Amino acid sequence: MSSGDPEQKSTPHGPEIHVIKYSTHEFQETTISSSELNVWLDGSGTVWMNVDGCHTPEMMADLGRVLSLHELALEDASNFHQRAKVDDYDDYMFIVMRMVDSQNFCDTEQLSIFLGSNYVLTIQERPGGDCLNQVRERLRKRMGSLRNQGADYLVYAIVDAVVDEYFPVVERLGEQIEHLEDSILDGRRLRTGPMRIHRVKRHTQAIRRAVWPLRDALNILCRDTHPLISEHARLYLRDCYDHSIRVLDLIETYRELCHDLMDIYLSTVNNRMNEVMKVLTIITALFIPPTLIAGIYGMNFDPDRSPWNMPELRWYFGYPTALLFMAIVSGLLAYYLHRRGWLAWNKNPRL
Repeated sequence: MSSGDPEQKSTPHGPEIHVIKYSTHEFQETTISSSELNVWLDGSGTVWMNVDGCHTPEMMADLGRVLSLHELALEDASNFHQRAKVDDYDDYMFIVMRMVDSQNFCDTEQLSIFLGSNYVLTIQERPGGDCLNQVRERLRKRMGSLRNQGADYLVYAIVDAVVDEYFPVVERLGEQIEHLEDSILDGRRLRTGPMRIHRVKRHTQAIRRAVWPLRDALNILCRDTHPLISEHARLYLRDCYDHSIRVLDLIETYRELCHDLMDIYLSTVNNRMNEVMKVLTIITALFIPPTLIAGIYGMNFDPDRSPWNMPELRWYFGYPTALLFMAIVSGLLAYYLHRRGWLAWNKNPRL
């Protein structure tokens, strides 16, 4: 098989394994069945085998037999609910990470990595697009020094691609939080505020659950020495560890902002409720004096029985006088409320 364009090879039985074998002067890419692994592992060069989410128990058994993988590691690679971790099996290392879906904040998938002396085996939870395509393109186009390095540097490139994929997701979360904060402060869409805040908070929690154990796993790779990981690769893995800390710091900040958003929402709702109650109270206060006057003159006392029984009922301008009196009393009350700063148009109320 020649280098350059990948050669596609059909396999008659079972799921396929995507294989890339490369060295400084060689590059081969194809798909094989698990029964052909021995052929590709022989000879020089680094072999990257990727199982893209459609493996079977028979394939996992073949992988374990050919690569001498422990059954517990294979079990963890088959059960896609593992936390990020690093296990040392002397002849190889087993690494578990979670890849984030940049289109769906809450969706992460498990990536299991087996690092051997001259091979890297990756097992993904689901088939389809992933953040590892950039690593494949670097190998195909001979970008950087990846093809000049060993399997440990390939693991670094894979880990770096997984960690860097979190940054655009976190940035989109930050934009959502800023937009949500502006809409709450402006009083727009307050009815859906709690639901939107809860959705952003759930996304933040999902990323935090994936990144928190990933930071500890990367710390193990950087701190502990292992014959399979050179000092050169450990130096680059330390950069991945720093990136994971940055992601986690951003997530913690956004998590606190989500709590603050809920407090801002409740304060905004209370302020709006207070404004409504204030307007209703002012309207009630302005209508109390006219209501009192109308109630007094609505009493059924006969002025013919006593000169004290509302003699003004016989006045020629009694009705206009009563209306004018109501207007004057309401106007004086409104002026008093305005001077006290209790009306809405006064921006500096004196409480």
